[in-house]
Amino acid sequence: MLLFALGAVALLSAGVAKKKKKVIFFGDSITQAGVGPEGYITQLNSLLEASHAGQYELIGAGIGGNKVYDLYLRMEKDVLEKKPDVVVIYVGINDVWHKTTHQTGTDFDKFGGFYRALIKKIQDNGAKVIVCTPSLIGEKKNGDNEQDADLNKFSDLIRFISLEQKVPLVDLRKAFMEYEAANNKDNNEKGILTTDRVHLNKAGNAFVAEQMKKAITGM
Repeated sequence: MLLFALGAVALLSAGVAKKKKKVIFFGDSITQAGVGPEGYITQLNSLLEASHAGQYELIGAGIGGNKVYDLYLRMEKDVLEKKPDVVVIYVGINDVWHKTTHQTGTDFDKFGGFYRALIKKIQDNGAKVIVCTPSLIGEKKNGDNEQDADLNKFSDLIRFISLEQKVPLVDLRKAFMEYEAANNKDNNEKGILTTDRVHLNKAGNAFVAEQMKKAITGM
């Protein structure tokens, strides 16, 4: 009887060990493209399979043009119903960018309110949260891009919310700016990590995948 019990425990333990951690990436067109052949989610999956084989299931939940309130409105269907273990919130580019391109950006205070509401509802449904600062709208260095000041302001808010809510931060804004300072010798506005100043090329997706891996495997 004792041997049977021990065997049953071993089988149960093995079953638990095989359960993959479900990670959903919640965002805009950058995340929508992230599931493509060279996307950051696809590249991250390869990295995790190499170092943590069979431990993670990665799901993209990105829609082009989305801002923080779009994420809040579709959170139930696109995220919570899938019962994730971890949700990575990667939003903010359009909240800043669309102020000049569509005149439909997001008010700074409203952005913070929706962002905190996202975190609370996800946590209330039993998932952990990782937050990300927005990366780039233009790759020029030294604050030469039109939206740099706003991106820095929104990024500072996300950093503050990360500390306030005690959730891990992937500081893409900081990482991208440091990379551009070191590698964008001719101060080009695109072509280093992006195809069009915003959307990531293969190198940009690889760069994001590396940043995401650190946060996800550290939880």
